[in-house]
Amino acid sequence: MNPYALSIMLSSLATGTIMVMSGSHWLLVWMGLEINTLAIIPLMNQQLHPRSTEATMKYFLTQAVASALILFSATTNAWLTGQWEMKELLPMQANMTTIALMMKIGLAPMHFWLPEVLQGVDLTTGLILSTWQKIAPMTMIFMIHNTLNPYLLTPMAIMSTIIGGWGGLNQTQLRKIMAYSSIAHLGWMMTMATTCPNLMMLNFMVYLIMTSSMFLTMKYLKTTSINLLYLSWSNTPTMMAISSMTLLSLGGLPPTSGFMPKWLILQELTKHNTVTTATILALSSLLSLFFYLRLTYTMVLTNSPNTSNATITWRRKSNQTSTIYSLMTIMAILLLPITPSMLLL
Repeated sequence: MNPYALSIMLSSLATGTIMVMSGSHWLLVWMGLEINTLAIIPLMNQQLHPRSTEATMKYFLTQAVASALILFSATTNAWLTGQWEMKELLPMQANMTTIALMMKIGLAPMHFWLPEVLQGVDLTTGLILSTWQKIAPMTMIFMIHNTLNPYLLTPMAIMSTIIGGWGGLNQTQLRKIMAYSSIAHLGWMMTMATTCPNLMMLNFMVYLIMTSSMFLTMKYLKTTSINLLYLSWSNTPTMMAISSMTLLSLGGLPPTSGFMPKWLILQELTKHNTVTTATILALSSLLSLFFYLRLTYTMVLTNSPNTSNATITWRRKSNQTSTIYSLMTIMAILLLPITPSMLLL
């Protein structure tokens, strides 16, 4: 893509997200969401491949339906209440907005577009879709958390954790695995949307760090499937060892950073006497942990000590910068000791 066009698209992405984060008027927030959506469409379709075109159309149609539903609920709410403030939502309009936002971030049962779209785009665009594009809807959920219906949101969150863990079990493509990982993590976040939104945003921040680290690893190694991971150990053994720790962090195992949000969410659910929800979430995380351990096994435990007849992957110096990758990986693994400080923020 032309560098000038790329700079315009990236600046539009940033502008749309900042408009959503700084706005309190429904029309301004809706405009920010639309700018965000339209800016990433050229980035998704820059490969000019039928699969990327299909993914672009699926993403555009899904986001268009969600945006239309948000605009409809905001307009009817302003018609009935006489004001456009985000914090003043009637129950019916709040339910419609919740469904639209869940469709935008890919929460079950509106998750069907996310694995297919991520599979059809390249790793860089997949990184943006999995991280940056979720900031604006999550900010909206944080701003209207007082009006959300927990009886609608909690079943969707539980369903999302189960589907996210179950759907990733039989996948061989890394982008689809990361999509189902995103669905499962979003389910954990949405359980805290109405009771403790600050904890939801803490979980979201940790999720952004871990997912960015994993996508940067795949981009650095140029791997898109599990089969290609077999040859990566001989090329970059240090990176593969560290990436296995990142996968364990995504699974929520101590002493990695991913254990922090799961631990705090289960503690908060127990305090609110929702033991059944906490038990279902803890058991469903075992499903996700299975395919994380499967990837870890593929990365570091399948390298045979014998001489292989396969073509040797030579260690060539990569021309990609690893500063952001190093920072994200360190944060994805070593944030657990500062949990008390994070709770004070």
